[in-house]
Amino acid sequence: MSRAPLRPAIREAADILAAAGVHSPQADAEFLAAHVLGVDRGRLALMPMLTPDQLEEFRKLVARRAERVPLQHLTGTAAMGEIDLAVGPGVFVPRPETELLFAWALARLEQIGHAHPPVVVDLCTGSGALALAIAHARPDAQVHAVELDPEALAWARRNALQLADEGDTPIDLHAGDVTDPAILDHLDGRVDVVVSNPPYIPEDAQLDPEVMDHDPHRALFGGPDGLSVIRPMVDTIARLLRENGAAAVEHDDTNGAGVAALFTTHGGFTDVIEHPDLAGKPRFVVARRITD
Repeated sequence: MSRAPLRPAIREAADILAAAGVHSPQADAEFLAAHVLGVDRGRLALMPMLTPDQLEEFRKLVARRAERVPLQHLTGTAAMGEIDLAVGPGVFVPRPETELLFAWALARLEQIGHAHPPVVVDLCTGSGALALAIAHARPDAQVHAVELDPEALAWARRNALQLADEGDTPIDLHAGDVTDPAILDHLDGRVDVVVSNPPYIPEDAQLDPEVMDHDPHRALFGGPDGLSVIRPMVDTIARLLRENGAAAVEHDDTNGAGVAALFTTHGGFTDVIEHPDLAGKPRFVVARRITD
């Protein structure tokens, strides 16, 4: 049974994906090859050949990716921080841009120090990405996560159970609406850090097929201006945070100033700062809680 060289197969796959309009064809081809071989992408150089069965599986996955099925749906995982999350139909796929918000949260927790076990809330948790990555990095934290959509909550629960089985500090998952005036009211004034990657895309936005056809619309769209969830969520954040607690909210790249204005006009926040992503586009806003 003859084996096929890996590198030509990857080049062929990258050409197919590029022709299909995939944004990162070479990287996606390599990730799919690594998935088929059961190795990290960085170890592909150590795996020069594919068996006929592996080549067939690889080509099938490439064909599906060329149909603009998300890479993460094909591999079944998405990364956040140092953890891998199970993802698939019914839950929003975490994006690399959100790593910046995660890094901010860890830096903020370091500023707080270890005087008390920090309390963290992740609003609109989806797959549990931010909540679980924070719990992994800071096992002393008490992490709560809120999700409205039952399908997404099921994915978050699956990921939470898996990571707890692997030794991470368990998180508390809550089914609920982040705009509900009573959500997590037992935590009022006790939370050190709030993070959120909520639905924030304006309804008329043009999206790639991977997003429009596969991510749940409830996780994507935030009304006509993209602020229908964030606007009332600011009150929830203000209620939850302790004095000098801080929040970070991801937003559409058209809404940096708009989200900052929501925190500024609320009256209960200071140090409202807009943060760009690595491409220089507005990505998330942070704010610190003060007494109204």
